[in-house]
Amino acid sequence: MRVMAQIAMVMNLDKCIGCHTCSVTCKQTWTNRAGTEYVWFNNVETRPGQGYPRRYEDQERWKGGWRLDRRGRVTPRAGGRLQRYTRLFANPDMPSLDDYYQPWTYDYENLTAAPLGDDVPTAPPRSLIDGEPAAVTWGPNWDDDLGGGPEHLAGDPLLQRIGDDVRLEYERAFMFYLPRICEHCLNPSCVAACPSGAIYKRVEDGIVLVDQDRCRGWRMCVSGCPYKKIYFNHRTGKAEKCTMCYPRIEAGEPTVCSETCVGRLRYLGVMLYDADRVGAAASVADDKDLYPAQLECFLDPADPEVAAAAERAGIPHDWVESARRSPVHALIADYRVALPLHPEYRTMPMVWYVPPLSPIVDALAGTGHDGEDAANLFGAIDTLRIPVSYLAELFTAGDPAPVEAALQRLAAMRAHMRRVNLGEEADPEIAASVGMGIGRMERMYRLLALAKYDERYVIPTAYDVGERDGAADLGCGLEHPGGPGMFENIPDLSPEPSVPAPARPADERLRGRVNLLNWNGRGRPAGLFPEPGKDEA
Repeated sequence: MRVMAQIAMVMNLDKCIGCHTCSVTCKQTWTNRAGTEYVWFNNVETRPGQGYPRRYEDQERWKGGWRLDRRGRVTPRAGGRLQRYTRLFANPDMPSLDDYYQPWTYDYENLTAAPLGDDVPTAPPRSLIDGEPAAVTWGPNWDDDLGGGPEHLAGDPLLQRIGDDVRLEYERAFMFYLPRICEHCLNPSCVAACPSGAIYKRVEDGIVLVDQDRCRGWRMCVSGCPYKKIYFNHRTGKAEKCTMCYPRIEAGEPTVCSETCVGRLRYLGVMLYDADRVGAAASVADDKDLYPAQLECFLDPADPEVAAAAERAGIPHDWVESARRSPVHALIADYRVALPLHPEYRTMPMVWYVPPLSPIVDALAGTGHDGEDAANLFGAIDTLRIPVSYLAELFTAGDPAPVEAALQRLAAMRAHMRRVNLGEEADPEIAASVGMGIGRMERMYRLLALAKYDERYVIPTAYDVGERDGAADLGCGLEHPGGPGMFENIPDLSPEPSVPAPARPADERLRGRVNLLNWNGRGRPAGLFPEPGKDEA
């Protein structure tokens, strides 16, 4: 067992109102620079719909993620290394700008500086890329509230896998919003696709980042990512992606999208997992087994053996404690109401979703039935195959059983809490019918409905991975030979360059000083400031 820690996210889709506050704040924080006009690290899609970029889920077209070869091994869907190298300069599997959308602004000067005339002046749209007149056809959030429209319905790759009868009835079934960011996968295909080795997964928290110094702009990562969450900056010639707001995470703060979310639907926390199981989990033969296989990778932080193994692996005690209090672990592994996005891509995604139950309640209420009654809800989940089929294609590779189980737990929770709020006697059979007790169900309700800020975001501060065995080989920490956190490479600057100072060992030169990369920000440790009167030369 090789224990590692990962910062993960869960989003409760029942709470998303499609306000796009997360998209706007992320845009203003990370991608408001030249060259990133079309880039949205966070976007909110209306489902059913085609998504952003258009039809990104059609991996027969885009060749993203992993597939199993004839020997049962995972290999990039885009082909082996040699095959990918032949497409370095002409890659047919990479989306064009029109697949994302043509970003535009309005020529307000034409509106304000137009001379007096008989016609009312306008502010025509112009491309943000080349400044030429642009035809506004769609944008990253363009499908808002149009998910059931015939044009968007026909273009949804998931609906094309479902029968025609489902597609015809889908407009009357439901619509929901799906916020998306980089999945920060356990088995990221973008890392494998990068010829320069510029994309890496950090040891300490699992965040996937792009080394801008190493990136050479080959854009194979764009093709390799099945979620199409890596973008090319045409000004810098580098790839960019969601960083999980790692400067905030390192300080114990939530991501910008989580902080500003109006619906408070995002949860952040630590997941402990066995790195030795990831390869086998990603290689299971049946796509429908990928969700339970990934669940098997996660470890119980309350298990003393797991906690001891984590601390032996160099994971700090406060990270293990945070994993025990993690809302993400509770929703994914304990209550099992959160599901992964497209596990069939075999990347082992770490941004999971609580499927929406509200549309089923609304459908019941529209027929004149009590939408909160437990018996009605369970019957609706079993018979309304349209939403369950679609959700299964989205979250469990087409297997409806985990989706039905999650929706039944959510329905039982609603029915139980309704009795509590109305002052009726609690019925333990409601909780027992979904394999839960009353106390456990009420804890799940508190987490999903009433959780405070520090319950939704349980994020420990950053830690040093320099002393962990093999950390330098994995290349994800600052404390490795030649890295920015190592003091051995600090030059010994002399006040007179013509007279070189005698060489001094690094440990003597810096004895007693504090490495700020290791400081947790609390207190005033010895060596933080020079001692008065001590010669620092």
